[in-house]
Amino acid sequence: MRSLDAAAVGRWATACVDLLDKLHADIDEINVYPVPDSDTGSNLLQTMRSALDQLRGTRPAGVGEALSALAKGALSGARGNSGVILSQLLRGCAEELGDERHVTGPRWSAALDRAAELATGAVAEPAEGTILSVLHAAAGAARGVGELDAVAERAARSAGEALERTPEQLPVLAEAGVVDAGGRGLVAVFDAFDAVVSGRTDIGSDWLGPERRLRMPGVRPIEQPKPPESRSYEVMYLLEDVRDGELATLRTALTGIGDCVTVAGDGAGRHAIHVHCDDIGAAIEAGIDAGRPRQIAVTPLVELRPAARFGYDRAVLVVVRTEELAELVRAEGAAAFVAGGDEFDPAHAVQAIRDTSAAHVVVLAADEELSSVATGAAQRAEAGGQDVVIVPCASPVQGLAALAVHDLQRRANEDVVAMAEAAAATRYGELRIAESEALTWVGRCGPGDVLGLVDGEVMLVEGGPAGPESLATSACAVVERMLTADGELVTVLLGAESASTAELVEVLRDYLRDEHPEVDLVCYQGAGQEALVLLGVE
Repeated sequence: MRSLDAAAVGRWATACVDLLDKLHADIDEINVYPVPDSDTGSNLLQTMRSALDQLRGTRPAGVGEALSALAKGALSGARGNSGVILSQLLRGCAEELGDERHVTGPRWSAALDRAAELATGAVAEPAEGTILSVLHAAAGAARGVGELDAVAERAARSAGEALERTPEQLPVLAEAGVVDAGGRGLVAVFDAFDAVVSGRTDIGSDWLGPERRLRMPGVRPIEQPKPPESRSYEVMYLLEDVRDGELATLRTALTGIGDCVTVAGDGAGRHAIHVHCDDIGAAIEAGIDAGRPRQIAVTPLVELRPAARFGYDRAVLVVVRTEELAELVRAEGAAAFVAGGDEFDPAHAVQAIRDTSAAHVVVLAADEELSSVATGAAQRAEAGGQDVVIVPCASPVQGLAALAVHDLQRRANEDVVAMAEAAAATRYGELRIAESEALTWVGRCGPGDVLGLVDGEVMLVEGGPAGPESLATSACAVVERMLTADGELVTVLLGAESASTAELVEVLRDYLRDEHPEVDLVCYQGAGQEALVLLGVE
């Protein structure tokens, strides 16, 4: 084959899936880096299947369009660090080739160079002896070769040779007597391309030359891998609506809480995020700070601690500031801890976690300050053998939304993801009285003015002094602002000083009935001392 066309790209993707399907179990078995979680082959297979499904749903006019479809599908369905890197390989080729309909050897060599550049840039801390080493070797060997069939053959051969060298570059591989699992999967991708270009049909799981061995000669097979000493979870999500300049901040934040950090984009505003960490909540919260995370997936990297010496397997503990909220939480079947006053002893929070008598505890902290304290308490509780996950909340209404979707019938990690997504999807607002003169986003305020906040920012200033009419007007305005992004339920928490706000509730109920009849309204006491009213939209 002298040039590549869209049909050949489709045959290549199909061959990749077929070969990875035959090899994935063997690749899983040699997976020891970065953690021995025995899923690299399966992750590459699922990622490539997602890429192929996307391609089959399109009618590409040329090679560039076909590769763009593969890259989009791979990023959406990326599994694990290796899957994210594979998506960047496809994206790099697509970006380099643009709208080209037919591709010759030199252009494919250039595409591999771009693929290696993008894949490496997506990884926070690239390491020698990994899938990246194999990719760079293939791209380097293909450079300046000429004809497409020679480029394909040279890339596949060099990838296999680089794979053979991975134990020399990464001591953990040499100790286990295996080659890199991700690299072995990538060799299969290059082998499949070579087979399609050359017209060979003999490629399969038994087609393993000396440079494609899974194990090193003279070394016993690896034993059951030891669990990693630190990181407990793999957290992945797709990130959309990323704010300017936030990707670098996100990468730094994730690197600070974990390792194996990958931030990979599709060139159209979506990014696949991957990290191994202990703090699930912090990893998700970092994504919320940068944009809008979705398709959140959390996978334990180590076997969870046995629950034999605990009375319960799982529990939810909600940290709140008022007894009214605590009673509401307990009525929903969760444990509650009241953090009275501006400051409290974190040791009390540690004891509250221990008092759940559960092996696995999800902590919902009702605001950002409480989340910080709860994180420290969780670390101390884990020293006693409990597995503790913090779901970050910026307002009590987010905590209530998370608690509403809690389901013991789900697997523990799926339940955590559901609660985190519910909290993140809930917009929060509040009404409070200005204590002093200040300049806000919407103008100057003075003491006694009513401030309306949405997601922590002042969006409304109503001249004081506050009365039933001004409070009701302000509440309706804040809710209207929050409903611009749609919603089905408005939650109102009334503060200690809001006993006389029955008029506010009635005005808000009438307003929603007239302007948003599809939206339900629920009201509770328990906003606390600082806010007159807390509002949530979900």
